[in-house]
Amino acid sequence: VLIAGIAFSINEAFDKILLKYLLPESIAEAEVGVYAACYKLGVFLTLFATAFRLGIEPFFFNHSKHRDAKENYATITKYFTILGSMILLFVVVYIDIFKRILIPESSFWEALIIVPIILLANLCLGIYHNLSVWYKVTDRTRFGALISSIGACITLVLNFLLIPWISYTGSAIATLAAYGSMMVISYLLGRKYYAVPYDLKKIGTYLLLSVVFSVFSFYVFGGDLWIGTTFLLLFIILVYQFEKKELKLILKR
Repeated sequence: VLIAGIAFSINEAFDKILLKYLLPESIAEAEVGVYAACYKLGVFLTLFATAFRLGIEPFFFNHSKHRDAKENYATITKYFTILGSMILLFVVVYIDIFKRILIPESSFWEALIIVPIILLANLCLGIYHNLSVWYKVTDRTRFGALISSIGACITLVLNFLLIPWISYTGSAIATLAAYGSMMVISYLLGRKYYAVPYDLKKIGTYLLLSVVFSVFSFYVFGGDLWIGTTFLLLFIILVYQFEKKELKLILKR
């Protein structure tokens, strides 16, 4: 657990440290400043994922001996992905509003291009925490240290490679690559030691839809509120169509 904590700290903090030392001294401080300012917009998904994890982990342990534990873990992960994808798309669509509240200094807005990447990275991290139930309930926490260490190595290597080339954008990509890799590795190992029947088709669909809609809203249509809102409503409608039977059963219970 200690090793996993150290590795997590590397993933969270070393991008800012490396930016300072790998960029030319004349621009390093300014680049770190704009990156850190825009990184704050990822806090929406960080808060959601952290609150969800703190609330759900006791349930994971208390429920581990139940006959339907694995099916419930799969359902929880699916709905976490739905809510996280919705938050990602919501923040991207209304980023022009959030930036004026959280980043009033307009000179920092040049780094907003990293916000969708950081949001997606935090969503991958949240999914990873849900997937990590397999090594917690089977008392194989050494795998948590291993996976986190792999993520830390990816963070360090990609930062060293990408920062001199594309500055803070490289740091954002490194964060996404680290958390995305941790998510995939945890799923693959979990299939071997504690197979949970995740609905990969739906989870993948919701993730893909939120990413595609976010890319089009932010990078293609330049943050147009009307188009972005249309994408958000379309996403909500599609989720409702796919999940309405299960949602009705949950609400009845």
